Amino acid sequence: MVMALFDDKKLPYDLSNFTVLVVEDSVYMHSLISSMLKVFSVGDIMVSEGGTDAIDLLKVTQARTKSSYINHVDIVLMDWLMAKGGGEDLLKWIRGHEKDSIRFLPVVVVSGYTTDVITSKARDLGANEILVKPVSGNSLASRICSVIDTPRPFIKIPDYFGPDRRRQELPYLGEDRRIIQTEEIKVVRNVVID
Repeated sequence: MVMALFDDKKLPYDLSNFTVLVVEDSVYMHSLISSMLKVFSVGDIMVSEGGTDAIDLLKVTQARTKSSYINHVDIVLMDWLMAKGGGEDLLKWIRGHEKDSIRFLPVVVVSGYTTDVITSKARDLGANEILVKPVSGNSLASRICSVIDTPRPFIKIPDYFGPDRRRQELPYLGEDRRIIQTEEIKVVRNVVID
């Protein structure tokens, strides 16, 4: 049961049935993140040292086999810059996959290189959340809870598939130049994590 402290609230979750894939090429960082996930009582933690290996793992785990030894991945925590296949390629592969069990996976980018360019790129490729290194237990728990508590609907438009990038509706004072109006956006599927 994870007990994450957010100001004066405690948010309890039973994560014992969760499988989290940590895609990180730094041994120190994936050990640190794995340790935090163990404290949160995450049931299964898988580690991959790069995007290429993560793709192979996801192909196996999300194949919907009847094996009791293979669990489906519920959340992907991934670095952005890695030698063995970067986060950008992995995120493109996930959001472009034909199988829903891969395509709708919640993805949290955990990176020390969170410039505006990388943050925008990750968001525009379909990342659910972004977390800046160094990682604290509270910040990691906050992103996991955000994916669980406030899942954003997935949308598909001509050049994007992923969670709705808008976190809030703000009035826009200029001329609306969007080709697709809000009414025309089709919600493909709301993802709810058990």
